[in-house]
Amino acid sequence: MIESLLFLPAGVLTALFFVLGSFFGSFANVLIYRIQKEEKLNLFKRSYCPHCHYKIPFYLNVPLFSWFFLRGSCANCSKKISFRYPLVEFMLALAFSLLFLSLGWKWFLLEALIFSFLLIVSSMIDWDQMILPDSFTLSGIVLGLAGAFLNPERAFIDSFFGVLVGGGGLLLVSYLYYLIRKREGLGGGDIKMMAWIGAVLGWESLFFVLMSSCLLGTLIGLIIILQSNKKILETAFPFGPYLALSAFSYILLRESFSEFLSAFLLFPL
Repeated sequence: MIESLLFLPAGVLTALFFVLGSFFGSFANVLIYRIQKEEKLNLFKRSYCPHCHYKIPFYLNVPLFSWFFLRGSCANCSKKISFRYPLVEFMLALAFSLLFLSLGWKWFLLEALIFSFLLIVSSMIDWDQMILPDSFTLSGIVLGLAGAFLNPERAFIDSFFGVLVGGGGLLLVSYLYYLIRKREGLGGGDIKMMAWIGAVLGWESLFFVLMSSCLLGTLIGLIIILQSNKKILETAFPFGPYLALSAFSYILLRESFSEFLSAFLLFPL
């Protein structure tokens, strides 16, 4: 069965990963909602409407399709269901298919799929509550180190230094900001998330991830501030989503970035 899957056309496999990602996106929505509501994570508990608590039957819980079929409303109480539910499903569907296209059949593909799933769940929680749960960041560090130890495609030393440089580097930046501004600039969750990213992607990824996340955060932050007329130094933003997007982008662009960096370093010679 598995061997026959390996030899399917690339287009069919990409579509299968898209469908698989959409189902994981549905599960991600459950985690995001229930973690924020501090509910017990019962995998056998059916999804329900956040308004009337109507238990959604399986035929009305098809990722992506059901929300549009019901026109964004509950089948029981007709109240509006947030567009974010199909958005999260689509993000993971797209992420899974892009990761397969970029990586192919590698052991790291499995790590990258788990990584992207956990990144999106933790990022959405951070966007809502300005919190990156330790259950994701610390568990992610452990998974990243374990993956580097078990996966022959990765080097454990790169992962280990990724944790030290990622977490330690961002901790230093946070401390310097505190000395200058006398207030916290980065939360502990952001520091742990950077260590997590270093554990999975290695220390070589950290420059790209930090620079691109800062650029994204600044750009989007300025847009929000201009629309709300708030002062930039008095406005708090979740940094986790930008770190997550930058980390995912690095996976897709790793080879291109490595070639660019090598050319840049060798240019003076």
